[in-house]
Amino acid sequence: MRNWAIGTCALALTVAGCSASEDAAMMESVERVQTVDIAEAPGEAETDSALGAENATAGIDKTSSAPQIAYVYGYGFRIAPGEIAPLAQRHVELCEKLANNGCRVLSLQQSGSEGSYAYGTLELAVAASKARNFGKDLASSADSLGGEQVDTSISGEDLSKQIVDTEARLRARTLLRDRLMEVLRSRQGTVAELVEAERGVAQVNEEIDQARSWLAEMRGRVAYSRVTISYNSSARTGGSFGRPIVDAFQSIGSILGTTIAFMIYALTVLIPVILALLGLGWLWRKSGIRLFRRSAAKEAQAGDEVKGK
Repeated sequence: MRNWAIGTCALALTVAGCSASEDAAMMESVERVQTVDIAEAPGEAETDSALGAENATAGIDKTSSAPQIAYVYGYGFRIAPGEIAPLAQRHVELCEKLANNGCRVLSLQQSGSEGSYAYGTLELAVAASKARNFGKDLASSADSLGGEQVDTSISGEDLSKQIVDTEARLRARTLLRDRLMEVLRSRQGTVAELVEAERGVAQVNEEIDQARSWLAEMRGRVAYSRVTISYNSSARTGGSFGRPIVDAFQSIGSILGTTIAFMIYALTVLIPVILALLGLGWLWRKSGIRLFRRSAAKEAQAGDEVKGK
């Protein structure tokens, strides 16, 4: 036990300055302490039960070795301006009907219709096991209101490595905290070592809380897929011939605005240049007139002198 206390006190002295770059050294120190404890332990059963208790305390799930994929789904629907609000409400109701809190509404935005155009967005968090079938229900609701699905996207981010690394860090920090707490409870060591142990416990607890927060955020992304639904509307025509014409008429406002904006920018740049050129021309004319008058006066004076002679 004396060797164990000495090794733990050494960890307490180093933990106050511990950073991300010193994780490897800290892990080696923890492993040395574990080796001493296992040598003094009565058997493997007690060690396994202790590690199981540590994992339970840290909130670590041993099944995290399975692939941990965070999926993001995107759906786009084109529908008449007046039907955007009813369609979004139907999609919200579909979300609320999922059992066992299988869906959550994150945000809903909708613009007022401007002419024949309106748009809106709905963001949901759907249980990963139900997300794909939920997308089919969204399309069925749009069809019943005369809508059309025009966009579909699926993307996934593998969080397996990040989760495993965070769990390993959490296990190491939890083990280190338990060692330091044992030093404080046993009151073995000098006053300086006990003070360093208290500081180390505070820092390790902060790192444990941060790691648990990261784990909760990543597991939440895996458990609930993010679903983004966009709605937009435009005047419809019977066939492909009329659609470009309608789009052109709808673009008149934006084209005209762009043209006026270009003219404003051009005038903003040209007006100072034109004023500068006019000023230079005026100065040039003034200086030219003066030079002309001086030369004329000199010629007249020279003529008078010749006549006088």
